[in-house]
Amino acid sequence: MAASRNRTPPDLLTRVGDFIAAHAGTTAPLHVGLSGGCDSVVLLHLLSRLGLGARLRAVHVHHGLSPYADAWAQFCLDFSARLGVDCQVLRVQVRRNTAQGLEAEARHARYAAFMAAGVAQLCLAHHQDDQAETVLFNLLRGSGVAGARGMQPVCAMASLRRLRPLLDVPRSALLAYTEAHGLDWVEDESNADRRYSRNFLRHAVFPVLTERFPAASAKLAQAAEHFAEAADLLDELARQDWQAAADGDALRLSVLRTLSVPRLKHLLRHRLAVLGWHAPVAARLDEFARQIMTAAPDRHPSLLLPEGVMQLSRGRLRWIGKNPPQG
Repeated sequence: MAASRNRTPPDLLTRVGDFIAAHAGTTAPLHVGLSGGCDSVVLLHLLSRLGLGARLRAVHVHHGLSPYADAWAQFCLDFSARLGVDCQVLRVQVRRNTAQGLEAEARHARYAAFMAAGVAQLCLAHHQDDQAETVLFNLLRGSGVAGARGMQPVCAMASLRRLRPLLDVPRSALLAYTEAHGLDWVEDESNADRRYSRNFLRHAVFPVLTERFPAASAKLAQAAEHFAEAADLLDELARQDWQAAADGDALRLSVLRTLSVPRLKHLLRHRLAVLGWHAPVAARLDEFARQIMTAAPDRHPSLLLPEGVMQLSRGRLRWIGKNPPQG
């Protein structure tokens, strides 16, 4: 458990209330991803003060990765009960020793559990410092504009709509809120493990950055907004290209070959994002785009992905899922 001693910004509740009014509708259930950590505790407490009634619910994912996982789940149940909010605990199994890494596997298991439980609107407690870490992490991985845009305040993943009301709020403001309202929370011991890239950035890199550039987190978050505008423009172009080339759920090769290679690659990435498929690494996408542009009529290049395959055949580019509809 922990607490802090900073001043609380007076407009935090108003900012969150305005966000919810603008993006969450007025009747649909609103779930909060409650880990029990400082950020999600603050978010649920704020939302409980907005008069949302029974539509406000909490959901905690029990990963089973820590010896304290049962205690964290109980903390979330107790905290939610004190606020008069229903809380559901979802238990998941996280695969270990995979190519994606434990963090990615845990994230995938969480979102799969949310969707399986029928969660349609999910409030997450990511804040400005998280955004800065995400942008820097993605840039260090060589991401393009889509990665540099970081997290979005509102975005969809298949049937799940994710809302981030605190994305423009620094963590110092959340700590100040816990002090003002006497809130406790749980600490995940893995957050101190610098073997995880994000923890290394948080504990080793950002302290050095902020010593030289005190506004580093805010400026990186601001840069994410600029990248988001650029990404939105590219997505608008991709939608136009899709409409020009579309033949049902396929794309006409004759139109695709009128595009520049960078424009074609962005269209492919955009389509994968719409479908909720994982994009391949840059080298594989580069090669597939080259094959689309040069393949002879009797050749049928394809790109196998975890969710299915992109395949060129008979002058059409198609996305074929692993479990295509029958009939």
